[in-house]
Amino acid sequence: QLQLVESGGGLVQPGGSLRLSCAASGFTLDYYAIGWFRQAPGKLEGLSCILPGDGKANYADSVKGRFTISRDNAKNTMYLQMNSLKPEDTAVYYCNANVFDLILDKVLDYWGRGTQVTVSS
Repeated sequence: QLQLVESGGGLVQPGGSLRLSCAASGFTLDYYAIGWFRQAPGKLEGLSCILPGDGKANYADSVKGRFTISRDNAKNTMYLQMNSLKPEDTAVYYCNANVFDLILDKVLDYWGRGTQVTVSS
């Protein structure tokens, strides 16, 4: 079964840290663009991504300097390290992987089911 499964969410105090993991199964992440998104009530926000070409990480201004995206191809897993968390970071976090398949001539796009992150004292 082709899927992404997130883990690592939870409740953390302001200023704390969490690391989200997203494990891929049924396909290999190596050639995929990967990214993290979050959904708060009424707002969907792209946070970070790594394109497969140069491997450069990109970040939204809201998380730049606090969040770090990474991937471990050997474990077929991507991560989002979140530091200096703020109450406004509270949301459901989703991982995404996508690639244009030249043989199928279409975009393959996979999403995790989401993991809740709550930042509160």
